[in-house]
Amino acid sequence: MNVGFAGTPAFAATVLAALLEAGFTIPLVLTQPDRPRGRGLRHEPSAVKELALDRGIRVEQPPTLANEAAREMLAAARLDLLAVAAYGLLLPAPILALPPQGCINVHASLLPRWRGAAPIQRAILAGDDATGVTIMQMDAGLDTGAIISTERIVIDARDTAGTLEAKIAAAGGQALTRVLRRIAAGESLPRIPQPAAGVTLAPKVRAVDAAIDWNASAAAIDRQVRAFDPAPGAYASFEARRVKVWRAEPSESPAAAAPGTVVDIDAASVTVACGGGTIRLAELQPAGGRRMAAATFLAGRRLGRGACFGPGTVSAG
Repeated sequence: MNVGFAGTPAFAATVLAALLEAGFTIPLVLTQPDRPRGRGLRHEPSAVKELALDRGIRVEQPPTLANEAAREMLAAARLDLLAVAAYGLLLPAPILALPPQGCINVHASLLPRWRGAAPIQRAILAGDDATGVTIMQMDAGLDTGAIISTERIVIDARDTAGTLEAKIAAAGGQALTRVLRRIAAGESLPRIPQPAAGVTLAPKVRAVDAAIDWNASAAAIDRQVRAFDPAPGAYASFEARRVKVWRAEPSESPAAAAPGTVVDIDAASVTVACGGGTIRLAELQPAGGRRMAAATFLAGRRLGRGACFGPGTVSAG
């Protein structure tokens, strides 16, 4: 079976690696154009491009698939099926119709819950106990296609978006491999329409979503910290400068202090009052600095009980 692959970030690279390890020959990989990254804003290839080039696979990086040039390029590849994982570009109807077996997507949730760009972050933010991976026959809607298979994955109490993504990507690669093997063997797979009930949307993460509001509960702030690790990082302010919070431990013990007020300091953490409880900040990152343990952050700073962390509304400088 002539299988193409479309994907961009590390999540998709994990899925592609699973297909290659399973012995599938991938003649063509689609990925987004190189983007400027880092302090120097150098154009760097996606994780999928790096893997594909390392394996000697042809890579195409069209800025859009909604034109005749993209359609002709894919038609010439004569794919039987296009596998998609976190590609980041819409596949218009003419592209979806090109491969005889259609386009199959690996989605990081149990559809119809969390349709959209950020299902992992939104599941953690919402306090979901579990999420999963769905293998879906793509249609022209936003993650609305028929379900081929699902696999449930528990969200551990200390999972971050990074750790949960790794688990879902590994499960997604194996699930897609099983589906493609069955299709290659000529099996007829179920394609179950998604139910109308239970639909939730997972819009793309914005920087403002990561701004900490100390009036929120300790549990909500903890979920925010974990949902935005490794990016963009939950943030607040201290001494009128942005500070990111990378690790925190919530407590529902009440504090007789205004939200954002430091109520305790020890060698390993700073405890801050919040709505209905307190939260221990164990790993922080000052503006322009690196991630560091709270003890390192405290060194050289006049931070004692009664000091205040502000909301995440200041500039990063």
